[in-house]
Amino acid sequence: MTKTVDLNADMGESLGPWTMGDDAALLKVVTSANIACGFHAGDWDVMARTMRAAVAQGVGLGAHPGFSDLQGFGRRRMNVSQDSLANMIRYQLGAAQAMARAAGSEIRHLKLHGALANMAAEDPDLARTCFEAGLSVAPDIFILVMAGTAQQAAAQELGCKAACEIFADRAYNDDATLVDRSLPGAVIRDPQTARSRVVEMIQAGAIIAESGKHIPSRIDTICLHGDTPQAIGIARHCKAALEAAEIALSQFGVTPT
Repeated sequence: MTKTVDLNADMGESLGPWTMGDDAALLKVVTSANIACGFHAGDWDVMARTMRAAVAQGVGLGAHPGFSDLQGFGRRRMNVSQDSLANMIRYQLGAAQAMARAAGSEIRHLKLHGALANMAAEDPDLARTCFEAGLSVAPDIFILVMAGTAQQAAAQELGCKAACEIFADRAYNDDATLVDRSLPGAVIRDPQTARSRVVEMIQAGAIIAESGKHIPSRIDTICLHGDTPQAIGIARHCKAALEAAEIALSQFGVTPT
């Protein structure tokens, strides 16, 4: 049986006249899209345009909620009450659902963004709050979790549909969390480096930390960040490397035909 993996990208992060990333090009490579919901990036027009383009390419739609932090691109840690955080997730997921339906499709998955995702990777209670909020709106949705972290533990406890994610363009700590972006080498910008480590992790069935440590993990999907200038090069290199290793690209949760 052919081994398969999903390839996803964060996108829809432009705002008004300001363009972030090349979503049109990425959508020709990836199988799933995590679309910003207007809090850390994006707006209603960008959401609608990105959803339509994704549907036209047969790419699975995901909501990508984060902190209300346009200035910091959702990458600043914030202290938000549990109730307010849950409502932030519901609000953003609801907006994504509306835009997806208007584009003739549905939201398949939810994936936390930026600082919120990193905090939930460390704190299972925070992760559970976010995931329960999403499931209260869409009980059958997939939750994309950072493999090997508190996010995965929270999803397992909830018994919801989950997909375990690794990153093509981010370095890992020994506990499967991401190296802080302020540190050298935290963001991988060389497509050749990204492609080799992705294939290595898939074949090993493990996250490979910066130290070389292998963290055994289920891997359903590979993420890359659409806001980096090298995103499309990384996406194309990763796809080519996976196919060369006889690993087919397919949306998680869908049986290839």
